[in-house]
Amino acid sequence: MENKEFSKNLEVRTKAFAIRIIKLSTTLPNTVESRIVRNQLTKAGTSIGANYREANRARSRADFKNKIKICESEASETGYWLEISIDMKWSEANELESALNESNELLAIFTSIGKNLNL
Repeated sequence: MENKEFSKNLEVRTKAFAIRIIKLSTTLPNTVESRIVRNQLTKAGTSIGANYREANRARSRADFKNKIKICESEASETGYWLEISIDMKWSEANELESALNESNELLAIFTSIGKNLNL
């Protein structure tokens, strides 16, 4: 797969993940505690794709690497909030675990991209 095709596919994948996280967050209970987690989960989960889109429009290689590191960090944080939601049993376990698997895959992808950049 060519780099441009990979980049476009990953942009589509991260956007789909953002939409999935937004939909999933609406299934969390409406308590003070869960609203805090919902807000954090939604911010982190949607930030991955937004930062990846920005990375693809970076002004320099250093700027690209910085934005990729942000994607990596946001994917890790998303996984954390999904784990909290799973442990609290705040939504359907299968959907939360499936979203966690996707966030872990995205984390692995961005970690790999970041490690393969030589600056």
